[in-house]
Amino acid sequence: MTDFLLLAFVFLIAGVVAVPIASRLGLGSVLGYLIAGIVISPVLAWLHVDVIQIQHFAEFGVVMMLFLVGLELEPRRLWEMRARLLGLGGGQVGLTALLVMGVAMVLGQPWSVSLAVGLVLALSSTAIVLQTLGEKGLMRSDGGQSSFSVLLFQDIAVIPMLALIPLLAMPELVEGLSHAAEDGDHSGGMSLVDGLPGWGVALVTVGAIAVVVGAGIYLVGPIFRFIAGANLRELFVATALMFVIGIALLMSLVGLSPALGTFLAGVVLANSEYRHELESDIDPFRGLLLGLFFMTVGAGINFALLFDDFVLILALTLGLIVAKMAVLYVLSYVFKVGGADRWLFSLGLAQAGEFGFVLLSFTVANAVIPGDLADQLLLVVALSMLLTPALFILYDRVVAPRFSEAEEREMDAIDEPSDIIIAGHGRVGGIVARMLRGAGLTPTVIDFSARQLEMLKKFDVQAYYGDATRPDLLHAAGIEHAKLLVIAIDDKHQITELVTYVKKHYPDVHVIARAVDRPHVYDLWWAGCRDIIRETYDSSLRMSRSAVEALGYSRDQADRVTEMFAEMDRSAMLIAAEHYDPAISILDNEAYIEGLRAARGDIEAEFLRDAQAILAEGRKARA
Repeated sequence: MTDFLLLAFVFLIAGVVAVPIASRLGLGSVLGYLIAGIVISPVLAWLHVDVIQIQHFAEFGVVMMLFLVGLELEPRRLWEMRARLLGLGGGQVGLTALLVMGVAMVLGQPWSVSLAVGLVLALSSTAIVLQTLGEKGLMRSDGGQSSFSVLLFQDIAVIPMLALIPLLAMPELVEGLSHAAEDGDHSGGMSLVDGLPGWGVALVTVGAIAVVVGAGIYLVGPIFRFIAGANLRELFVATALMFVIGIALLMSLVGLSPALGTFLAGVVLANSEYRHELESDIDPFRGLLLGLFFMTVGAGINFALLFDDFVLILALTLGLIVAKMAVLYVLSYVFKVGGADRWLFSLGLAQAGEFGFVLLSFTVANAVIPGDLADQLLLVVALSMLLTPALFILYDRVVAPRFSEAEEREMDAIDEPSDIIIAGHGRVGGIVARMLRGAGLTPTVIDFSARQLEMLKKFDVQAYYGDATRPDLLHAAGIEHAKLLVIAIDDKHQITELVTYVKKHYPDVHVIARAVDRPHVYDLWWAGCRDIIRETYDSSLRMSRSAVEALGYSRDQADRVTEMFAEMDRSAMLIAAEHYDPAISILDNEAYIEGLRAARGDIEAEFLRDAQAILAEGRKARA
């Protein structure tokens, strides 16, 4: 018990210290976990810890992650991805495997060993890539979606790889393996397909998949409704874990990838009423196990072998990254993944993957790859994964800014300026533009998302591509003669800068600005804007009004209470805005704090008195 607690404490303290530091330095959590593993590796060696066994346990975090990914992916959307799934994913695995195989044969390896090495190194890290794309908010980008398609195909491809690799066994290695087996007791793991003929394996495999789909459709709902009767939160968590672990176990028993099985279950449950419950229960375990997995990767690096063959290992690692980047770049060109997304796709998937550890152990156990070569390849896999966060940093700091600058030089020419300008055609600006057009007005709409504008063109909606914060584009849009500027872009600082510029140079233009939050309102007020709309304020008021109505009060009473609250909030904000100074933190602005505190007492007391009177009328009317 003491050994277990000590080991858990070592891993936890390493992650707690390293990850926040790495995140603050802009390195990301994945690199933080990898560094933490490297730092504690001497401690683990001193404690005689089997890092590989812990890594096998932590790999279940990848299984959980793919289950959560499946929950976010409806079956209809998965079918829509089939072209990229097969084209990008199949092309990447096939071309990379052949390219690596060719290089290995040039270096003197037999064709069977070379093919096995190619298959192992063709895979990328699902855990690192999806975790990093999610953290950076790039999952919905074209590059992120293309990366997901390839990673999903790779997880599916593991199944035929596991079937093919034993066929590549080398006779001399088989003989050595047989002698080793005679000296020790090697008991096999449980399996439902051992000893079955090919048709029997296929039948059991299809049956297992049918069980997963059927359980997702017909059993999850009743089971969760039964558990809900106990009204215990921990039972929900236990049930969610039971469901995921049971599917992973079933997939393992029939020789399939547990990650693929849980992904399939997640897709089946994507439209389930318990989707969010499952997601919230599983996510903390996923995060902890993935963090543990990344630390074991860092701790598992064989530094003695690395230093002995440093030049060779580093050359092989960099060569693998360059080769995979080249294949990915060509595929992105063929499948029209353009701009910065092409580099996100090429750089993000250029490493080897966590399944490489599993497959390398499998190849050694099946006499396909010699043990000394497998040890070197394990280092290549680990080192490439260790370098992946650096590739994402390269994308963030070098590639993305350059493409952003290139896009700025290719903005649309505005040939029909209007006296109404809308900056941004997203969730907010799109509704404003639709309403104005519906009223017979013709605003000039500017948006910086090429994909958004492509979608608008399909519906014959006129909009211009460009950065509305640029003075030259505003001039082309006719800001000098405009009556109204609606700022609906979603970047807080850009909104403030645009308001400041327009109010300074074109004070007669009426500006309606989108505010991200309450402090942002004060920044915009300070900049000179007097027509400020908080992006979630009106919907929050409507929700509050619905809450009052749901408690049995009339629509009129709910409206009156809501209007009174809005007036109280507006008065308090005007008082606060008078004392606000962007150069002074709110916590250090004594005038702001005292002024707002003095005013809020009277304002809130008046609202409380009047609102209670209105609701009391409603209770009397119901009585």
